[in-house]
Amino acid sequence: MAGGFVSQTPGVRNYNYKLTPKVFVTCFIGAFGGLIFGYDLGISGGVTSMEPFLEEFFPYVYKKMKSAHENEYCRFDSQLLTLFTSSLYVAALISSLFASTITRVFGRKWSMFLGGFTFFIGSAFNGFAQNIAMLLIGRILLGFGVGFANQSVPVYLSEMAPPNLRGAFNNGFQVAIIFGIVVATIINYFTAQMKGNIGWRISLGLACVPAVMIMIGALILPDTPNSLIERGYTEEAKKMLQSIRGTDEVDEEFQDLIDASEESKQVKHPWRNILLPRYRPQLIMTCFIPFFQQLTGINVITFYAPVLFQTLGFGSKASLLSAMVTGIIELLCTFVSVFTVDRFGRRILFLQGGIQMLISQIAIGIMIGVKFGVAGTGNIGKTDANLIVALICIYVAGFAWSWGPLGWLVPSEISPLEIRSAAQAINVAVNMFFTFLVAQLFLTMLCHMKFGLFFFFAFFVVIMTIFIYMMLPETKNVPIEEMNRVWKAHWFWGRFIPDEAVNMGAAEMQQKSV
Repeated sequence: MAGGFVSQTPGVRNYNYKLTPKVFVTCFIGAFGGLIFGYDLGISGGVTSMEPFLEEFFPYVYKKMKSAHENEYCRFDSQLLTLFTSSLYVAALISSLFASTITRVFGRKWSMFLGGFTFFIGSAFNGFAQNIAMLLIGRILLGFGVGFANQSVPVYLSEMAPPNLRGAFNNGFQVAIIFGIVVATIINYFTAQMKGNIGWRISLGLACVPAVMIMIGALILPDTPNSLIERGYTEEAKKMLQSIRGTDEVDEEFQDLIDASEESKQVKHPWRNILLPRYRPQLIMTCFIPFFQQLTGINVITFYAPVLFQTLGFGSKASLLSAMVTGIIELLCTFVSVFTVDRFGRRILFLQGGIQMLISQIAIGIMIGVKFGVAGTGNIGKTDANLIVALICIYVAGFAWSWGPLGWLVPSEISPLEIRSAAQAINVAVNMFFTFLVAQLFLTMLCHMKFGLFFFFAFFVVIMTIFIYMMLPETKNVPIEEMNRVWKAHWFWGRFIPDEAVNMGAAEMQQKSV
């Protein structure tokens, strides 16, 4: 057991706690929820570049890919092919809205279990698919699983983690996502070399493994003190809080959780109440952060990296290898966020990552434009191809320690208990909606916008970096139940937060900060 910690953020309550093995293990297992999302993100792009898969289900795309006269930008342009990828995210969007109620009524862990179970069934449909209908049914079931897991896991991690380490523990969700991507790209690399139709079936069917891990993890995990209080198990909640904080002196934090729960019970309609002015900061952030996260263009790389690399002239094997390299880079750089987010804060990582992504995206767009032009004809040399891969890795690194993990962390930590499940459902729904749009439209956009597509995403990186600079206050080390104090002090959001929403009086706050 590590030594004790005390929050030193001015104006908020200081909770004593120790970093216990129990909280570390529970958050580690809870983060498994990200594996199913990551595995799917990594597996779908590789499978859609495998020739046996395309030949069986998408023969039109297969013929275009083999054509020597096809515009390089348009080789994979097919709405049906992109529907295979994007249908999952529509299902995830819908299920995330139902998941908020299940998460609130039955607890975070059972929402996670249901996500793993539906993902398991979907993986079976995909692995044994005989036609397009089976593929799409499987994708929809996978989407239901992703929606439940993405709704419940970040909330679970934020509620279990001690305030001063909430960022690091919550970022475990993003680490699990990227780990799932890396594992998927490695599997794709080897299964693509198998003869016949067995390779892509193995890739899709192995999704059942992270699904089983989530189900087992959910069964052995304890529920969060917040959820126990919310469902009336007050004594169990206090024992759980003492257990995960490593001390019996939790009265102050426990009372804050009780007060927050009592306030949340007065809210009969969280979906209606989140529209009230006092929750305007949370509503705007839970809408705009996932919106901007998807318009960084990261899923162009995540979904379609093998397809993109083939468009740039890489062979099938080389394109899968390049996708695997970028996935490993993203995984390693995500750990940068884990170890720095609670030390340097959320804002600096957001801003630095945005600038890094902007520069690399512009450079990629220029290089592709010079090599292929508007006509989409030409070829690219080995040196230039390697340089583009390096620029993509720089771009991925910037995302991995900023908008990747923080896009899940910040929305999950800023909302009070009375609207937390609804806010997280909105966060996931917006994320899935724009993930669907990017997945569905990217290949068509690449065909028509050509290299200008990278400038399109770069434009949004500029906008979102300015948005973070102006509108997001720093939330590191602030207990979740004290977050209103941060919004009240903000130059813009303060006007929306009523005085009674801040638990501690002004005189007491000043005394605590001295």
